[in-house]
Formats: sequence, C-alpha cells, structure tokens
Amino acid sequence: MKSEYTITRISKETAKDLLLTYHYLKDESKGFKSGYNYGLDLNGQIVGVVIYTGFPVPELAKGCYGLERDDQEGLFELSRLVLRPDVQATEHNLASWFVSRSIRQLKKDTKVRAILSYADDNHHTGTVYRACNFQYYGLSTAKKDFWIEQPDGSHVKHSRGKTKGLKGEWRPRSRKHRYLMTFDKSLECKWELSSHNVDKQYENTSN
Repeated sequence: MKSEYTITRISKETAKDLLLTYHYLKDESKGFKSGYNYGLDLNGQIVGVVIYTGFPVPELAKGCYGLERDDQEGLFELSRLVLRPDVQATEHNLASWFVSRSIRQLKKDTKVRAILSYADDNHHTGTVYRACNFQYYGLSTAKKDFWIEQPDGSHVKHSRGKTKGLKGEWRPRSRKHRYLMTFDKSLECKWELSSHNVDKQYENTSN
C-alpha cells in the first residue's frame, strides 16, 4: 500500500545505485547531475529516485518562456526518474504517485516556477507525466549528435565544443516528448500545445 512509502531527500551517492542499475540511460547516468534528489523509501530501503535540476541551458528558458539569463530562478527539469521494477510491479500507479509527492516536497524545499520533463521517444512517451497533469508540447526538434571514433573502432558521443578535425560521424538524436508544468501564473509558454495520441508497447517509468 502507498501508505507504506515515504519521500525523503537523498544524496547523489544514494541515488547512483538505482540509476546505474535500472535506468535505461545507464551509460549517461554515470555522470548524472545532482540537484534536489528524492528517494522513495520502503521500510528503510530506497526503491525509487527522482531528481530535479535546473534547466540544462539558459537558451531553453528563453525559447520556452522568453526569460533572460538573470530571470531563470525556480525553473527545474525532472532529469531522472527510476523505480525498482519488482516494487513497481506490485503497486498500481506508483510512479505517478511518487512524482506528484516529490513535486509537492520540492515546492516546500525551494521556489518552483515551472518543471520540465522529457520522455525519450526511443524508450517511452510520458504516461507518468500525463497522469501527473503535465501539459504536452509535442516532440523536440530533430537534431544530430557527433560521435567521435575511438582507436578500437567504437564511437563516443561528443558532448561539447568544436567537431572540426575530429574523426567520427553524425548520428540522428532521439527526439523527446516535452512535458511542462507551470506554477508561476506570470509565465506563458511559447511552445505550441499538442494532443498526445502515441501509445508504445515498451512504455516504462524511467526518465
């Protein structure tokens, strides 16, 4: 029963084990950014993690709300969400319950003007966020990433900086379903609201 669960602030180290074990972005999660980290506690064990960080780049807030760099306090991205699969399977709607309660706690812990979350189209479509009443703003713009060729022939995604002179290849980036919850009534999103009729069989609760 959900009454057995509690929401608690946790350290990056505590969050790491679940993310590296169960999150579909295991490799990228090795260097995940810590922020307001909340754990789903069941009888003294952390069985779920949700992490809220600032918007990844200031240009995002500019494009979304028209906010300049000096006016972006209180904007958060729900950057990671994961539940232990065996626990999730025993409790209906546990993921949305966890997210809703963690947002409630985040608002107690700090100023929250808006929360953004993405659902990677290669893995899920955001059922959890729809259940939590996030508004849906369609897919992100199609983009490509540069992957640097390694001496053994493998490739590693280039994170930042120039690509000129680097050996590698451009690959399409998976598009993201954009979900937004705005609490500050003075903010008006510039993105276009979209209907959501995508239903994927591989839907899960990891973000």
